[in-house]
Amino acid sequence: MPYALSTTLDELLAPRSATGRLLLTGWFSFRDGEVTAGDALAQRAVSAALDRLGVRHDTAWSPGFAPREMSLEAAEPSAYEQVLFVCGPLHGDQFTRLHQRFSSCRRLALGVSVIDPGAPAVTGFDRVVARDSPGGRSLPDLSAVAPLRPAPPVAGIALTYGQGEYGGRRDHDAVAAALTEWVSGKDCARVAAETRLAVDDWRLCRTADQYLALLGALDVVLTDRLHGMVLALRAGTPALVVDPVRGGAKVSAQARALRWPAVLPADGVTAAALDRWWDWCLSADGRGAARRRARLMAVDAVRDS
Repeated sequence: MPYALSTTLDELLAPRSATGRLLLTGWFSFRDGEVTAGDALAQRAVSAALDRLGVRHDTAWSPGFAPREMSLEAAEPSAYEQVLFVCGPLHGDQFTRLHQRFSSCRRLALGVSVIDPGAPAVTGFDRVVARDSPGGRSLPDLSAVAPLRPAPPVAGIALTYGQGEYGGRRDHDAVAAALTEWVSGKDCARVAAETRLAVDDWRLCRTADQYLALLGALDVVLTDRLHGMVLALRAGTPALVVDPVRGGAKVSAQARALRWPAVLPADGVTAAALDRWWDWCLSADGRGAARRRARLMAVDAVRDS
């Protein structure tokens, strides 16, 4: 059963002064580490619990992930009474540096994996509450109790860098670069939705029906491909489309045939235009329009069968 995080934290942090400050760390703090979704949720869970307990704290983030936040190197040890490390394995040279730099602080670990209880990475902590350790009981991961926020939309990305048949009218590379830079700044879950099928690559769909199932599970498709647009609409998913050929070509022609409005020309790719069609695609109007196209295509398929 899940443990009461606030109670566990309260016991772990004792004794503590009323004015002492805590530094919250994890693998998300190490410059040469990595930030996983589980790590980030563990940080969120513990930070929220610290707030409930009235514990003043800062979080140290890797500058490679959050360059505007305070880094572990910038955190001044004398400013903190305790250092709390959360999530991930207690293993690696990073912990030698952590223990040395914050030797003046009480050092604690919570929700971590202990592989070797005798390793310096582990024994350097004053107290450890492990999620798993040799001979110890297992506790739920901290990500399991993190407060969740409203889910962002899931966007499939289907781009092409080829189509050399269009010669000098090609603007594919510039369009793809603009779209990927823009979408990286949107609050959305991005999923590669490559239209190419394959039998030797697990990352690609093997059949067209698998691909349609993928598109149907998305909220929106961002594409400069004809089939990226057509099949998204066939699955009832709105498509934000850019024609990558200067002057327009098959993508624009197909959009006219399907009467799909969310299409931009290669020279019309601006953040404002993309934002406007993005909002429309995710609106009730955009979703309804995509579902209507799907119904019409289904009727045509039955009529022609």
